[in-house]
Amino acid sequence: MALDTSTKNLGFGAGFRQRHKDRILSAPTRLDWFEVISENYFGLGETLLGPSLQTLSKLRERYPIALHGVSLSIGSSDPLNPLYLKKLKALIAAAEPAIVSDHLCWTGLNGHNLHDLLPLPYTEEAIRHVSERILRVQDELGRRILIENVSSYLTYAHSEMAEWEFISEVAERADCGLLLDINNIFVSSFNHGFDPLEYLEGVPLKRVGQIHLAGHTDEGTHLIDTHDHPVPDPVWTLYEAASRLIGPVPTMVEWDASIPEFEVLEAEALKAKSLVQKARHEQAVAP
Repeated sequence: MALDTSTKNLGFGAGFRQRHKDRILSAPTRLDWFEVISENYFGLGETLLGPSLQTLSKLRERYPIALHGVSLSIGSSDPLNPLYLKKLKALIAAAEPAIVSDHLCWTGLNGHNLHDLLPLPYTEEAIRHVSERILRVQDELGRRILIENVSSYLTYAHSEMAEWEFISEVAERADCGLLLDINNIFVSSFNHGFDPLEYLEGVPLKRVGQIHLAGHTDEGTHLIDTHDHPVPDPVWTLYEAASRLIGPVPTMVEWDASIPEFEVLEAEALKAKSLVQKARHEQAVAP
């Protein structure tokens, strides 16, 4: 399965949220694309597609979209959920997304969804387990997916490697893409005391197919990935470094709580665009 580079110039977008629906669908915006949460468009029970698909169709008429899942639970010891994959495959066929992604984590056990993105131990055993499951998902969907690094607040005593080494090995063995969440890197680097630039330089940048930006909450001793603030300055700085290393890649801003007016969200995405343009200009004029 060859790496898909057709979305590299997709541009700058944001998460599509219900509060902004009327604004986005009624008039042009200055954004290039939108990301939606896949599960919001699943039907209930055995029904594949939900009633909100009409909204998604209207959005798709105006913009490219990305599907972002939160319940694939690729790292769980539970078997992959065949009904979930069937619903996701039907949604992909209906929405024709530019990007499909989920998280490198586990979200439940014994059929119970814990509604949280829980980190994995960074071990060879976990690499084999997760990469094999990603390969099966990609075979079922008939396309490559992106996996996203999650923020974390604990570490496993039996981890054998750094997070970026773990993610890199999973991506190579599963031949999948990466969704690089810059805020999650910064949050985890603060919580666990590693260098976020070492993380950036340690992942296979050729596999990065999308970037997430978001805000977090500073609790003094630790940071929490809350998506309820503007992108803070240290995350912007890390994003500038990432853009210089990676080059053009679709970038979007997540804002999931205390959601502001659309124009505030739009301005955050446009700030990302201006920083990338600045970085490209500096690289172009550098001796």
